[in-house]
Amino acid sequence: MQVIETIHEMHQQMIAENKQFKKIGYVPTMGYLHEGHLSLIKKSKSENDITVLSIFVNPLQFGPKEDLSTYPRDFERDYQLALKEGVDYIFYPTVNEMYPTETSVKVMVQSRTDVLCGRSRPGHFDGVATVLVKLFNIIGPNRVYFGLKDAQQVAVVEGLIQDFHFPIELIPVETLREHDGLAKSSRNVFLSEEERKEAPALFKSLQMAKQEMENGEHDIEKIITLMKDYLKSHTSGVVDYIEIYSYPQLEPIQDSTEKIIIALAVKFSKARLIDNIIIQK
Repeated sequence: MQVIETIHEMHQQMIAENKQFKKIGYVPTMGYLHEGHLSLIKKSKSENDITVLSIFVNPLQFGPKEDLSTYPRDFERDYQLALKEGVDYIFYPTVNEMYPTETSVKVMVQSRTDVLCGRSRPGHFDGVATVLVKLFNIIGPNRVYFGLKDAQQVAVVEGLIQDFHFPIELIPVETLREHDGLAKSSRNVFLSEEERKEAPALFKSLQMAKQEMENGEHDIEKIITLMKDYLKSHTSGVVDYIEIYSYPQLEPIQDSTEKIIIALAVKFSKARLIDNIIIQK
């Protein structure tokens, strides 16, 4: 496994791999790897000749009230996990390497961002899209892997790939869950013992909503109310949002809608958890 820190070396190495007709799978991360990341790596390993993992804490996607300096970092731990999973390359640039001067061009995401988590994080997905354009051009992957736990990010990336005509296949990977249904997340460690017992209610509320829709319930507000009532009675958390949209468009459901996302966020004392399910209409 090679660790590469410069754009020039990474780009040249990927050109060399392409000349040998190697299929390149790419897993973008900000490091501090967990089982969700490892599932993306495993998927890439099974479908490609080469797997590239990037570790870069991107300052452009942090808002003014989000402390970039406190984002968890542990490269040595990440290195060992990537090595164990058989990653071929880690791209590990510094901020100065990725942004040597003030950025003269930034990508502005026009849709799919004013709902769900994007509503409370203006500019966040502009930062995500801008760095991905750079990373896609540096690495030139055939496939890129994202977890569906952050389904809004997957929707934004799908739009980015389509609109900029990147010759990249987006592979969404299903959310990994604990035995009781709780979506795996590095934030789960911040739950108290009692909150951890309550947290599976998030997924149960999503399943309940799915069942309501499959039983023919079309009143979205009624379904949302049922979910809110369930979460209020089964958790001590505060519901941040519950929203239901078409997917990946993230627009109000129409007769022509084929896929629907039911998504939520709940704030506990020291952790804000998100989850979702995507269903065929």
